[in-house]
Amino acid sequence: MGESAEKKRYTVEEYFALEETSDIRHEYFDGEIFAMAGTTLNHNRIAQNVGFSLRKSKKSHCDIFIENVKLEAIKDFYYPYPDVMLTCNPFDLRQKNKIAHPSLIVEVLSTSTEKYDKTVKLKKYKAIASVQYYMLVSQYEMSVELYSRVNNALWNYEEFTEPNAMISLDKLEINLSLSDIYENIVFEKEEEEA
Repeated sequence: MGESAEKKRYTVEEYFALEETSDIRHEYFDGEIFAMAGTTLNHNRIAQNVGFSLRKSKKSHCDIFIENVKLEAIKDFYYPYPDVMLTCNPFDLRQKNKIAHPSLIVEVLSTSTEKYDKTVKLKKYKAIASVQYYMLVSQYEMSVELYSRVNNALWNYEEFTEPNAMISLDKLEINLSLSDIYENIVFEKEEEEA
């Protein structure tokens, strides 16, 4: 999560109105808003690569959203901006500016967000009944972590690090290759995002 913009408390309605006119994105958490940090070129390339790979094999009644669409993680309480989301929910596909029922959420890890993505977001995303997969993608090395829902209480964890590895999202009938996710990525040492 970014820096708190102010100490002012916002209603969800005020937050949505702010987001309509703001040049920067903000996450909303329990009345506070947090400005989102900029991203690296690799971060953006990876998010696009994931989105493109998903688009090639998704079902026709599903859609993919990248970076600029907020997630209603907890109604009227928590609205983050995941890097990539896939939803097949007809209600979501009719919305103007948010997704509430994603099947897949992807976060591209950065130095400043990795701990938050692996703790707070993991817990909140796993609580969303529609989420079947939560994928964490490193931008500093070839590494993808995948949490897959088995049932409401149990999740599987897998890590993929080999270039020829295939990530199976069986419930979505989608397979992703690590080589496609990391296409045209030249790894740099970790650096803070702008």
